[in-house]
Amino acid sequence: MQFLAYMRIALCTGLAIGMIALPICHPSAVAPLSAQTPVNHDAQVLADFNDRVKGYLALRDKVDGDAPPLEPTRDPGKIEAAQKTLAALIRNARAGAKQGDIFAPEIEKTLRALLRPEVKGAAGAQAKAEILDVKPMVELKVNAEYPSAEPVSTVPPTVLQALPPLPKDAGLEYRFVRKHMILLDTRANLIVDYLLNAIP
Repeated sequence: MQFLAYMRIALCTGLAIGMIALPICHPSAVAPLSAQTPVNHDAQVLADFNDRVKGYLALRDKVDGDAPPLEPTRDPGKIEAAQKTLAALIRNARAGAKQGDIFAPEIEKTLRALLRPEVKGAAGAQAKAEILDVKPMVELKVNAEYPSAEPVSTVPPTVLQALPPLPKDAGLEYRFVRKHMILLDTRANLIVDYLLNAIP
């Protein structure tokens, strides 16, 4: 009997301690879910895209420092030779590069969503026609050379404005090879990445 009484006291004491230990939260101390700042998914995706582009440019700048400096010239042969030298250094530095390294799946999805309204319906018909007017024969391959003999597509201003801006004066451009969009490094004349069937 004495033992049972002791257990009752112990249990009651423990319960009391447990109750005292429980924090009392005032309703105002907990921010309502609606008041929390929502995360902008598209902004995160575009920030990731910018980081990937900057990463490529940093790599190019690094290997470009290993190339012999090009003296100012208008000689097409010397310019092409310098491009090929830089392209070879970039290929070596990113030998394992593959499609989607820049246009990763979430980035691809966002870019398609940005492009679609600009080339759909009557409003986008003119822009689509301008893009498809030139039909260059180019092998879609990461690190591949853009053939100098092939024409370069027009990218209408409305399409450029819809796409995330590329770093100014960095020598990177959006271009199209028929319905496919490429990221072109004009300094190395190199296809950095590509997006298949970007134009529906």
